[in-house]
Amino acid sequence: MAAWAMFQARFGYPPAVVADAPGRVNLIGEHTDYNEGFVLPVALPLRIEVALAPRDDGRVRVGSSGFLAESPRIYQLGVEAPGAGWLDYIQGVTATLHQQGVRLRGFDAWITSRVPPGSGLASSAALMVALLRALRTALALPLDDLALARLAHQAESQFVGARVGIMDQLIASLGTPDTALFVDTRSLAWERVVLPPTLGLLVIDSGIAHQHAAGDYNARRAECERACALLGVPALRDVALADLPRVEALPSPLRERVRHVVTENARVLDAVTALRAGDLARLGALCRASHASQRDDYAVSVPAIDLLIALAEAEPGVYGARLTGGGFGGAIIALVEPARARSIGERIVAAYAQRSGVCPRLLLPAP
Repeated sequence: MAAWAMFQARFGYPPAVVADAPGRVNLIGEHTDYNEGFVLPVALPLRIEVALAPRDDGRVRVGSSGFLAESPRIYQLGVEAPGAGWLDYIQGVTATLHQQGVRLRGFDAWITSRVPPGSGLASSAALMVALLRALRTALALPLDDLALARLAHQAESQFVGARVGIMDQLIASLGTPDTALFVDTRSLAWERVVLPPTLGLLVIDSGIAHQHAAGDYNARRAECERACALLGVPALRDVALADLPRVEALPSPLRERVRHVVTENARVLDAVTALRAGDLARLGALCRASHASQRDDYAVSVPAIDLLIALAEAEPGVYGARLTGGGFGGAIIALVEPARARSIGERIVAAYAQRSGVCPRLLLPAP
């Protein structure tokens, strides 16, 4: 049921506004955004929708279906406190707006989602951007799309405590169909790159959920910060391919973490060139190298993901495949011939379920 209808059913009156935002899949450029590097995400047709109506007091009532099924939860503006599960993403938005001096009113909201949580497709960023879009319209807030991305990133990284980069929020706010968003996360300069019609995208949720606020993701960021201190640079963006011999002198696992980020930044730049030229063989090779680097140097893959990748790459018509998202589970992306995408995806899903005992989901092409 759509968010508008769910809002009406649960609160007994119609919403004032409905807004949405997309999940994302990252073509290439993993764990580079919080190192001030380059990324190349794509907005998905899977979206999170927020129906909302302002209140005359400072109370917030919010419920969800599809994101995480819940009865409406209630909190008071100005006394937000983390530790309330999925509600932290809502509280984080209102607390961050308050910190920025934005005057808010209470509101009722209902959330519906087609972006599965824990699948590595940025459901949290889509939720926050959709909520901010709804609040912007309902309360006439003077915020542009880049400001929304910045606010959502601040809310997730500071209030929720997941030390993510800004890629997810940028693509949720700026993404458009049939394009990739090439972003320099240091300057926040961005450019839309048209996807060639000969490129099909296949996205499969492994069924192994991850959680960004958990320790593994934040540990990788801390390792990058320690490596920066040893190398004497402000961010790993400042380490070039020519510096890799110096990187090898770092202790393990820091040298492996740096090696991934440095080579991944180079792969993003090469991928943009390949995409513009329609060179899908080159793009596929870069994706395969990216996955190997995530598995071996950044250590964010897991056996279930590696199995999915192996099954994908054994299929004729697949140019390349890789883990997408923060890792430790989640989803894979495969670059495929468009006409064969669904049949290839269905075969991979069936083989994976038989061999792993885990129930995967074919997310793209969408049913």
